[in-house]
Amino acid sequence: MSGIGPVEPVDSAEASESYDVIGTDAPRPTDRLARRWRTLSPRARRTTLAACVIAASTLAILLVPPAGSPDNAVPPDPMPWPANVTGWRYIGLAESLNSHTTRGLFRFAVTVDSGPPVTLAVTSAAFTGLTAHATPQRHFTVHAGITRRVTVEISVSDCSGLPLNADLPFLDVTLRNTRAIQHHSFIFDGTYARDLSRLLHGACDGPTAPPGPRPTGSARSQNAD
Repeated sequence: MSGIGPVEPVDSAEASESYDVIGTDAPRPTDRLARRWRTLSPRARRTTLAACVIAASTLAILLVPPAGSPDNAVPPDPMPWPANVTGWRYIGLAESLNSHTTRGLFRFAVTVDSGPPVTLAVTSAAFTGLTAHATPQRHFTVHAGITRRVTVEISVSDCSGLPLNADLPFLDVTLRNTRAIQHHSFIFDGTYARDLSRLLHGACDGPTAPPGPRPTGSARSQNAD
């Protein structure tokens, strides 16, 4: 057979020959630290451990925000809706009701539990044919924690269709604070219902009862102007 030369030895003695070493690298930092740790005396090891503990504790204190900082602060309560914090309580008549009167003055205590001041206005008194408003000021403001006494004037303008025996009558009120404007109905019973019924009977039972609006137009259509 031709073309086959002598077999060269694996470990060549020639100085110019180089070799590739596979699977080796520089010493890792953990290896260097372990060797250095083994060279320390017991006293030096204890000193090093104590210093590490102090450093870790100091870092933990610096990373935890102090109490009362923005990160730990309790978020403030949202501003309340005015209808949720406003209460109405009926006190009684501001003046006695005369027979056949068409107007009554009713006294209420209004409170606001919390939040900013609430401005109120009475807009109606439950039934068609009645008008209502606070007097002497139609708009009034109540501050939190303070009870304000309010007089509401209720007048009978039309007796037709009025229920003379009021059952759970209510006041329609507009409430406003810095969060919202709301329209709300406050319902009453007991003494207020009886006093309002007295007004309705006095205004609508006698000969001086306010007449209803007179319709105009053809008899068939009954269209009112």
